[in-house]
Amino acid sequence: MKSFRKELWFNVPKRRGLVNITRDVQSAIDESGIKEGLVLINAMNITASVFINDDESGLHRDLERWLEKLAPEKPYSQYDHNGFEDNADAHLKRTIMGREAVCAITDGRLDFGTWEQIFYYEFDGLRRKHALIKIIGE
Repeated sequence: MKSFRKELWFNVPKRRGLVNITRDVQSAIDESGIKEGLVLINAMNITASVFINDDESGLHRDLERWLEKLAPEKPYSQYDHNGFEDNADAHLKRTIMGREAVCAITDGRLDFGTWEQIFYYEFDGLRRKHALIKIIGE
């Protein structure tokens, strides 16, 4: 069995933002030479998420609205964590959306359903962050 590791780096220009990383993950699979196996993609920062869903702008707006209702950014004073930072909502949003995605690799390609795409979702941007791609297989 082989393994391959690669990091993706981001600088989301706003506090929150979605980045479709499907092509980046497929490129890492191509680079690895692994034809059959699994790929793990996880956010390496506690205020970001990696998840799989549809790349549709209406859904993206719905996710943003839904998350803001569940864990509103402001007022900052509503969170105990914000005694020394202002990103408690980002930690909660990451908990809701999850840390990582695991995908099957078949014949060197992401083995996806029709509309599935991989996203990095930043909840506390405006600085450099990263995600890990770890591929195992043959």
